[in-house]
Amino acid sequence: MTLDSILASSSSISDIILPESVLNSLNLIGEKCFKSKAVYTVTITLLYYKIIHPEQDIRIHQEQIEGGFSGRSFDTKFITPKLKQLGLPSMAESGWLTRSLEQPVPYDLNYPGKISGGLKDHFLQVLDYVQQNPSKAYNMLRILFNKVLETTSKNKVQINPLINPEKLTIDLIINSLDKHFRYHYATHNGAKLPVLAFYAIYQSIIVEFQRYDNCYLAPLASLTACDLTSKASGDIEIFKNNKHFESVEIKLDKIIDSNIVRVVRSKIFKYNPTRYYILSYYGIKEEDYPEIQEIINEVKLKHGCQIIINGLLPSIKYYLRLISNLSDFWNNYSSLINNDAELQKTHKDVWNDIISNLDN
Repeated sequence: MTLDSILASSSSISDIILPESVLNSLNLIGEKCFKSKAVYTVTITLLYYKIIHPEQDIRIHQEQIEGGFSGRSFDTKFITPKLKQLGLPSMAESGWLTRSLEQPVPYDLNYPGKISGGLKDHFLQVLDYVQQNPSKAYNMLRILFNKVLETTSKNKVQINPLINPEKLTIDLIINSLDKHFRYHYATHNGAKLPVLAFYAIYQSIIVEFQRYDNCYLAPLASLTACDLTSKASGDIEIFKNNKHFESVEIKLDKIIDSNIVRVVRSKIFKYNPTRYYILSYYGIKEEDYPEIQEIINEVKLKHGCQIIINGLLPSIKYYLRLISNLSDFWNNYSSLINNDAELQKTHKDVWNDIISNLDN
């Protein structure tokens, strides 16, 4: 039995009978599949594992616990890649990379982890019930998938095209981006927006600038992936002749300090780009400037890579002056927003509102 077949059978769930408390818990986990991806991913992993290994106590989720198995390995190899393939919410690598879920303690009703999102009791009760009723795992996963599909559908927002693109100016674009970046979102992943904006810049300049002949953009890595697991040199990577050429690190809500530059230094020596841009909405921490300059000089001398630190919006404004078609940038940014699986509905709604105001 595959996840595909279970997902296909989840469109209709009228035949399923489960205790009301279990139904409520599964539905709540499904409703929060974007905000609490780790809990949702781990729940799917364990329910599916119970289907194919009914004899295993799935609450014992680590091999180092007596009688346990590696839920993280199973998730990383089979579940998260399949969720990505199916276009469903997913973690960068595994739900078990979240501290609240990785403790080497069984997921029984006494589990001490501080699971966020108000889902701790619901998560543990689901696992307790399926452990006592293993034959129910299939239908429980159908219920969960049904709610996830409903939630995913509600989260989809089609970005509206700009009716009058001929009105676009550099200042208008910068003001629009500034509003989009600085909006007070009541959710996470807003830091992905400036990454998408600069990625859209590169989509234009990589075609227009001779410097980028024989170059290509790497697919964007997940915002939720940590440096140790993402295997990326930065938020944006440009390759030339299949070798790292330029890398970009973008900070929306952090000032650039010496620690950020030290991390970049280690990435440069590991991945060997020729240029590395560090861009921040808030610029450089003034008291760290001498040490930052020392690191920049050291890297240039010992490695050859040039580290360039600048403000985020000034950098975008500079490149907008150089590209030939502002509409291409605007459309690329809108498309990236539209298709990004990590952004929440609110990020897309706000961009649509900005577009609507421009067209009025």
